Amino acid sequence: MVARQNWSKNVEFLLAAIGYCVGLGNVWRFPYLCYSSGGGAFLIPFFLMLILCAIPLLYMELAVGQYTQNGPVGALAKICPLFKGKRAGLATVVISFLFTTYYNVIIAWAFYYLFNCFQAVLPWVGCNHDWNSPNCWDGTTQQNFTNGTTNSSYVAASVKPNGSISPTEDFYQTYVLEKTKGIEEVGTIKWELALILLLCWVVVYFCIWKGPKSTGKVVYFTATFPYLVLVTLLVRGVTLPGSLNGIMFFIKPKWELLLDPKVWVNAAAQNFNSIGIAFGGIITMSSYNKFHNRIIKDVLVIAVVDAITCLLAGFAIFSILGYLAENQGKSVDDVIQQGPGLVFVIYPEAFTTMPVPQLFAAVFFIMLITLGVDSQFASTEVIVTTINDHFHHQVKKYLKRKEVLVAIVCGFSFLCGLPNVTQGGYYFFSLIDHYAAAVSLMYLAFFEVIAITWFYGARRLGRNVREMNGSPPNVFFIVCWYFISPVFIFGIWLFSMISYRPFQLDDYQYPIWATVLGWFIAALSVLCVPIGMIHSIYQAKGNNLWQKLRNSIVSPLEEHTDASYPSLSNGDMVLHVNAEKKEPLQPY
Repeated sequence: MVARQNWSKNVEFLLAAIGYCVGLGNVWRFPYLCYSSGGGAFLIPFFLMLILCAIPLLYMELAVGQYTQNGPVGALAKICPLFKGKRAGLATVVISFLFTTYYNVIIAWAFYYLFNCFQAVLPWVGCNHDWNSPNCWDGTTQQNFTNGTTNSSYVAASVKPNGSISPTEDFYQTYVLEKTKGIEEVGTIKWELALILLLCWVVVYFCIWKGPKSTGKVVYFTATFPYLVLVTLLVRGVTLPGSLNGIMFFIKPKWELLLDPKVWVNAAAQNFNSIGIAFGGIITMSSYNKFHNRIIKDVLVIAVVDAITCLLAGFAIFSILGYLAENQGKSVDDVIQQGPGLVFVIYPEAFTTMPVPQLFAAVFFIMLITLGVDSQFASTEVIVTTINDHFHHQVKKYLKRKEVLVAIVCGFSFLCGLPNVTQGGYYFFSLIDHYAAAVSLMYLAFFEVIAITWFYGARRLGRNVREMNGSPPNVFFIVCWYFISPVFIFGIWLFSMISYRPFQLDDYQYPIWATVLGWFIAALSVLCVPIGMIHSIYQAKGNNLWQKLRNSIVSPLEEHTDASYPSLSNGDMVLHVNAEKKEPLQPY
């Protein structure tokens, strides 16, 4: 009998889930999307998608994980065998694996900056370093290379040379990344980043090596520290000159943009990426909950905290951007950047003008590390839990201990992430980030909700919730599961495909082979849906195709869901429930 671990306390699960949901995307993606998608007007589709899609699907995933006591593959195999290869099944594991290979690189960059904060003068100040590129310009000095030597030539501050970049951007591109001109120029591995990436994986390993028992202790710090920093940055930001201009720029509505379907796509994508819908992490973490854990309370806490964090990060960031714009004599839209540029270019530049810049910079990058580590170890746990759930006997026989499995997963993911720390790695990083998450996410989320709420049944899932919590979910959730959420997701996915354009990074156009590689990366998870369906039909009992198809749709749980406290079976996995005490024993 294999005893499944549980969270020691519900607060540990909540902190872990909040840490998983609240990540780096809240710090850079939400403020940028809000600015580019209508300012304050963007909050309308954002909160509408949160209420009609994100919250109901968060409830659905929490219920599925807690009821089945399995990771995403096992949960979908119990709910609907036809879709066990689907996104919340094998596809979830695939995309979680892809996510772990490049997401840890962002944490490595944050560590790199943190290590460079402990200097008398921050290294991204000025253009007088021997590694500065010829395009570096700090308002007075631009690097000038002549006969292999570096000289400083002084120009008027009001005359910015064409093609010049700020010292912080030059530090990021030239010193940290040693960025080449394109993905076709891979270059060599930057070994400083590679070693830091290894350090990041060591941190992730020790966060999850003992399962919920170790993770539950780590999250007390990693899930709370970022809020202390964000509040500190907000308080500091609103006291700076020009901060009000930045905040007004952030919240000022641009109502005409609400007619742009892309704004609604951005709102849905932000909710799904932030809360982690269809990534498997929520199902995995909730599978370690006690059977009678109150689900609706967790749903509301996670969703509200995530939304508040987005707003808090937005106000904190734009207050500082307003100050930076006034300090540089620019408008706010001239200093804002998307993605890593906001974190690794704009913020370091803002810190240089603050008192004790080393302190502010160090605390900020520690916050980034804690934000990233939470999401990273939750995604890694998806892979570990899936392997351990379905190959437990082999793991116990050959690896002896789960800690060895965790080490193998972390080590293999580290090796797969090395292309991201080459000189051309930034282009590969951006490519996999776009195709692994953005392109396939809605497609896989759609099939998840279809598998659970149409094939298994939203009302049946509601009865499962009643078995766990004593009362069924509100009819609002049933309606969202059946109709509203699938329609919204399908519409967004369809529009995304219709308006598809080949991915490009700023002004850089990826070669055709790189675009094909991107679609191959997206297909790694998407193809799990049809392949898994074919495999399920082939393995199902029946004398003909129709019987096999019908049996592959019937859930192993289906015949039991009318009972108040069922005995669930799926092959050699049996969850016994004591109807008298209403307490489940562990699966074996």
